[in-house]
Amino acid sequence: MTLPLAHEALVVAKQLARAAGDMALAGRKAGLHNVQTKSTGTDMVTEFDRASEAMIFDGLRTLRPLDSVVGEEGAAHSGTSEITWYIDPIDGTTNFLYALPNWAVSIGAADSSGPLAGVVYIPALDEMFTATRGGGAFLNDQPIHCNDIDTISQALVCTGFSYSPDARTVQAKRVSRMIHDIRDIRRFGAASIDLCFVACGRLDAYFEENLFPWDIAAGELIAREAGCLSGDFSGGPVRPAELLVSPPKIFEPLSALITAASVASE
Repeated sequence: MTLPLAHEALVVAKQLARAAGDMALAGRKAGLHNVQTKSTGTDMVTEFDRASEAMIFDGLRTLRPLDSVVGEEGAAHSGTSEITWYIDPIDGTTNFLYALPNWAVSIGAADSSGPLAGVVYIPALDEMFTATRGGGAFLNDQPIHCNDIDTISQALVCTGFSYSPDARTVQAKRVSRMIHDIRDIRRFGAASIDLCFVACGRLDAYFEENLFPWDIAAGELIAREAGCLSGDFSGGPVRPAELLVSPPKIFEPLSALITAASVASE
């Protein structure tokens, strides 16, 4: 049963995600004027990444003043409650830069027991994925569930690549060693959306490494509440450094395939 606190967090996350996402979408349509780089020459940040984070941060400080906040673009507050919010103000900034629709606002709340509530809002598609711990997963308030698939040869698998050219080379070799054992590979460029697409059956599995807490705080909960299993590549606990999400029947064989392909790529 959904906890009252989880429901309260979800209401706040939905309100702020929609407001920030709609603001960013309107801004993108009007045109970008301040595009910069971060960790590498292909790791982009725009004025709307920062504006979206500021809007969400300010909203959380007003609506949930005792909670802690961690944002991708540097917004931070150390609160006194057990709740911590993780903000990805625009997940998929490269897609946003190129006016591709696969970018989202991701907001997740966690307590001492783990993820509590999560929202992934895709403004260009007018789709909002939501979940609360123990309360199920939804797309635009309609229940969703992952695919019931039992063989990896039929699995449509999504992944992501690093901003580091050297790391991308290793990751590409891994994919080349596993692609003949699955249906096909997809790469959409926004971890939160990839997780939600597994949750609603548009993909069968997703794996990626070198993520951050704000990348997965909402989407991983949504996927689990939609019936997925999640863990690292070896089936251990979820961690941003390695994340694999899939329907239960293919998790172990897919884990073994990724692990074998990873060793062969070294």
